Amino acid sequence: MSQYYDMGDRTLWNPSNAASRLFLSQVDVYQAEVGLPSGIGPMTADECQIDPTLFAEFVHALLAWHRRTSHAVMAALSEGFVATVLVLAERAAIEVKWQPAVRADGRELKDVQVPMDPGPSEGAWAAALRQKSRELGRFMPT
Repeated sequence: MSQYYDMGDRTLWNPSNAASRLFLSQVDVYQAEVGLPSGIGPMTADECQIDPTLFAEFVHALLAWHRRTSHAVMAALSEGFVATVLVLAERAAIEVKWQPAVRADGRELKDVQVPMDPGPSEGAWAAALRQKSRELGRFMPT
């Protein structure tokens, strides 16, 4: 059995039921983290529609949230989900905004791991995430 993630009449992903169930559970978690709806509709009769406008906003907010994460465990936990979402964004022809994280002195830090590691440079971070997304995409049937 499998489920379909569609945008209009185009299937972006056709995962197994178990992979889909895990993904949708994580969608709920990250919607709460970034404070935006994902645009990924409810799964009905093994199909869900993805709203392109809402999904694009979610992708950009999720990417910015992930880049600002300075807690090693949170970054590791979220990396796979972010990479999966990036595969869907690419398949949906969404132009991903790889904006640098805000590092102003006045920004509020949450869930900071001590000692704080500044993490990879913007270019290295984006390159590593793009590579992970490309690798993962090979295992995500359409």
